[in-house]
Amino acid sequence: MSSTPKGRGSSHLYSSLFFFLTTALSFFTLAVHAQSSSTADTSSLTHGPNAPINRRSLVTRFNPTRHSTLTSTTPIQVGNGNFAFGTDITSLQTFLPFSTMSSWGWKTDALPPNRTQSDIDGYKGVSWLNHGRPVEYDFGGPPDIEAWLRGSPNRVNLGRVGLRFWPDSLDDSQVVNVSETDLQDTKQLLDLWTGILTSEFTFQGTPVKVSVASDSKTDTIAITLDSMLVRDGKIGLFLDFPWNEGKEKFSAPFVGYWDVPEKHMTNLTLTHTPSNVVRSARIRHHMENNAFDTYIGGAGSDAFSIHRVSPTSHLYEMRPQPRLVRSREFAVSIQFSPAKESVGDLSDSGQSVPSVPSPIQVFGSSKKGWEEYWTQSGFVDVLTGSTDPRAEELQRRIILSRYLMRVNEAGDSPPQESGLVNNGWLTNLVRLEMYFWHSAHWALWNNWSILNLSSSIYARFLSASKTLSQVQQGWSSGARWPKMTDPITGRSSPGELNNLLIWQQPHPLVFALYEYRSFPTKETLRKWKEVVKGTADWMSAFAWFNETTGRYDLGPPLHLVSEDTSPNVTLNPAFELAYWKFGLGVAEEWLHQLNEEPVPAAWTAVRKGLAPLPMDVDDGTYNVYEGIDRNFWTDSKYTSDHPALVGLHGWLPPTDGLDLGIARRTAEKVWTHWNTTNCWGWDFPMLAMSAARNGAQEKAIDWLLHPEFQFDDVGMPIGGTRVPTPYFPGAGSLLYAIAMMAVGWDGAKQGNAPGFPADGWRVRVEGLNKAL
Repeated sequence: MSSTPKGRGSSHLYSSLFFFLTTALSFFTLAVHAQSSSTADTSSLTHGPNAPINRRSLVTRFNPTRHSTLTSTTPIQVGNGNFAFGTDITSLQTFLPFSTMSSWGWKTDALPPNRTQSDIDGYKGVSWLNHGRPVEYDFGGPPDIEAWLRGSPNRVNLGRVGLRFWPDSLDDSQVVNVSETDLQDTKQLLDLWTGILTSEFTFQGTPVKVSVASDSKTDTIAITLDSMLVRDGKIGLFLDFPWNEGKEKFSAPFVGYWDVPEKHMTNLTLTHTPSNVVRSARIRHHMENNAFDTYIGGAGSDAFSIHRVSPTSHLYEMRPQPRLVRSREFAVSIQFSPAKESVGDLSDSGQSVPSVPSPIQVFGSSKKGWEEYWTQSGFVDVLTGSTDPRAEELQRRIILSRYLMRVNEAGDSPPQESGLVNNGWLTNLVRLEMYFWHSAHWALWNNWSILNLSSSIYARFLSASKTLSQVQQGWSSGARWPKMTDPITGRSSPGELNNLLIWQQPHPLVFALYEYRSFPTKETLRKWKEVVKGTADWMSAFAWFNETTGRYDLGPPLHLVSEDTSPNVTLNPAFELAYWKFGLGVAEEWLHQLNEEPVPAAWTAVRKGLAPLPMDVDDGTYNVYEGIDRNFWTDSKYTSDHPALVGLHGWLPPTDGLDLGIARRTAEKVWTHWNTTNCWGWDFPMLAMSAARNGAQEKAIDWLLHPEFQFDDVGMPIGGTRVPTPYFPGAGSLLYAIAMMAVGWDGAKQGNAPGFPADGWRVRVEGLNKAL
């Protein structure tokens, strides 16, 4: 077995990571921080030949176009990161009830039968021994309470907006029932550069054009209709509102229940002009003790009438006023928001209406916001000048992923797997173990104003995580970050996997380090100080000193990345050991740089004394965990889920004790022995990063374009057989891998695009940061 250079000692490694930021990192990001602490115009910073990149040409080359949604299970969306509106072929929700979702729209369900809030607050799960000490977990308690905690609060579909057709301009009682097949010459186009979505079609011989955009700051859409049907009073809009609850594990492709109107209530309030013309309307949607408002119209919107179709439904018809709208155009704004006052007050008359942006303002905001996004952060061109025929598809995925992540995952809290498209994995969960794959790419693409919103979750949930660690579970110190939590309390969601998984623990240290590399100030160090300390304190407390070996062990019990081993026998998993060493090293260096207090001795003792990475001496490869079956490479039980072994030298930089030769042999064996037909999402970019860091650039491209790693016609990352579509960790990890391969990583060979093959690829980069 050959012996190749091992990873450098941790103290040297982490010092070099911090030193890097003050030397080779980027003068550019320092200027960014001085200007706005968010993003800056990076269009002039091009790495590689022939600057600058024609960004607009490259972005609009991949404008999504559809001619039918008869078989579609994903929408084309407009949105702003905290709010998204999914559409069918009409650029509305006329035929398919795609979702209108937000980062704030949550519903708390009624308590289980015969339960009180005291029962919920007093929930206790089982206690398992951790090396002789009982630890209380959030699983194994009353099933009805666990189900309620997993499903409440749940993310709400705020409502549906679609086209309505009438045969007569004055008669509301007769409605034309229209299906998508009744439309001719259908075409839908999303202008990625402006965020404006347009549909054109012919209905009964008359052309119709619908345009939709989302405001970049508020949860408002603007709709314009352009057709002679508007002048004739034969086309308008409808709004409908579903019941929502958190009982389903997956709510995809649609969210909400439309067939139980008796479970919820809606109320209509109108505001009139002095001449008694409707100026605006508000529909309040009540679901148990939750309420949401939809505001229609206001200043700048055209005149309309609106009424409820039936007292037993929540369907409202909205028509341009035939006497006031004589042109062929109709424009209106619709804003969604939490209810502004007590949900028990059903007497809505006389209440003031908030200022809703006009349609002109919304379309202008969309154009401005998207142009700033495309021009003032990182950019990669892998297409222009490349001869590899796969470059077109890879560029398409990059551009559409950048758009969709901005629409779905640029909000105030870490996103769920399916963003704001649907509730693809339970309905209430912030997935902190997935947060790296969802959001770390923002750091490399210099979207700090976006990343700073959701990364604040660690400061917000620090107290709850300390309570979980020290009060509930009895650890001596620190904050234990849950795998899954609700967006409000930070409480760990019930479930064995949720409570025993640990690889999410070092994540905040990575986000902190990336921010410090871009903004190396005392302000940054102090901003993250308590999170860094709480994180590292628990990491050192969790490690158990084995007096027999003289080493610190991780587990049992624990669940590792792949979630496919018994937690009671899983000891010293390779990836978690390496991530622990890396994270503790970052934490030590953090306090050194801050120079306000000493580094806790426990951090250093654990980092230096952790058990070595488990390996098969005869085979010369690393093992998934210490003591795993010798034949695990040929046992599908162990090779059919996330192949975290390749993360040892790919996702992670070299850590203390890592043998680079063994790491490469391990990665190569994963490439040939893993059941990749059962992999999905971020597995493939992780495999690509491993290949790139190990010098196999052709293989890296193969992984990024693997047949099992697909994106649909509008760029949605396909979940596959195991999870619903979209599965956005696939898009986030793609963007992270692309940035890493295009601009490089710490210790990468000098030269352009070190992660791409030299032959067939011409890569240009603007404004990206190196990966660790």
